[in-house]
Amino acid sequence: MASLLLFILCIEYMLNLIADILNIKQVRTDLPKEFIGLYETENYAKSQEYLKVNTQFSIMVYTINFIVILAFWFCKGFAWIDTIVRSFELNVIITGLLYVGILCLLKGIMSLPFDIYETFVIEERFGFNKTTWRTYILDLFKGTLLGIIIGGILLSALLFFFEYAGKYAWIWCWIVISCISLVLQWIIPTWILPLFYRFKLLEPGELRDAIFAYANRIQFSLENVFVMDGSRRSTKANAFFTGFGKHKRIVLFDTLIEKHTISHLLAVLAHEMGHFKKGHLIQQIVIQLIHLGIMLALLGYFISNQSLFSAFYMEHISVYAGLLFFSILYTPVDFLMNIGLQMLSRKNEYEADRFAITTTNDPTSLLEALKQLHVENLSNLFPHPFYVLLHYSHPPILERLKAIERSAVIYQH
Repeated sequence: MASLLLFILCIEYMLNLIADILNIKQVRTDLPKEFIGLYETENYAKSQEYLKVNTQFSIMVYTINFIVILAFWFCKGFAWIDTIVRSFELNVIITGLLYVGILCLLKGIMSLPFDIYETFVIEERFGFNKTTWRTYILDLFKGTLLGIIIGGILLSALLFFFEYAGKYAWIWCWIVISCISLVLQWIIPTWILPLFYRFKLLEPGELRDAIFAYANRIQFSLENVFVMDGSRRSTKANAFFTGFGKHKRIVLFDTLIEKHTISHLLAVLAHEMGHFKKGHLIQQIVIQLIHLGIMLALLGYFISNQSLFSAFYMEHISVYAGLLFFSILYTPVDFLMNIGLQMLSRKNEYEADRFAITTTNDPTSLLEALKQLHVENLSNLFPHPFYVLLHYSHPPILERLKAIERSAVIYQH
């Protein structure tokens, strides 16, 4: 079992490394015709440098993480922490929370310097970062506190059912965690995001009128449009909508409004509304719940496997350690499923684009908005296909632009 687990970790590491190396080698100095006039020579070179710096930094981070987890494993770190938490002789659920909590704390401490460097050095160097130290520390505190509360509730549920519910524990876990996940779909935009960002209603005017007129035309019930102060943390722009039923909300980053015309903004929102009208969000939730069920069923089978615990030098079998070790064993299943989900996501993006151009009758605005967003964010124009296969939830921009142009021609005829 130890050899299998080591093989899994090595394969995952090597695939990510190969994808990153291929992606860097894919960098081209020639500017595609679609971006001539949009990208200045200096900015285009800057985008390539941004890709190289981020990729090299990413390789360094996951290489260090890979080495540390192997060292911790073979130095019997998992067993050592288990001995410590067991010495307190507490309730099994409290013991499990302590065990996982200590490991998460150690991982968080190790990740913190990398996150600080990425935010205040790399993003600062390329002109994206607007986060102050005060905002960063407050975000870290609030994020940690929320992680303890939400993660603690979910982990307690898992530990409780797998300890006391017998062979059907995974079904009870599936039901309870699915319910919690659905509740979070409503809680996150309503209660959690406002802890980090300020939201205000979009002021009456031409943009608001255009959004509501379009929403009415496609029979998209819309309660409010909000502006979020994304500029407090980054210059990068985005938009999304949240909620269900009659309580759906459009959220625009203030950076998006600042940099784009009304026709561009409407095209971007039409794409986002297309995801809802095409049923992509419901599809995503259903797939996530099925994925959760498969994972919990397999967890129920492996959670008390003696050879799994022996591989990590554990003297005692426990549900909490079984959860952690199974997550490593589950890596290849999750990896394959993720590739399939990424492919489905890219297909859905094409569908949302087609919805946007057919309902707005304005493919030019969507094309221009996407190009401008990629220029502003210094996005990679030539990602390697293998990197796309592993990591891209959206189609590469050049392929996406060509698909929009083809759909526009078909629609117009």
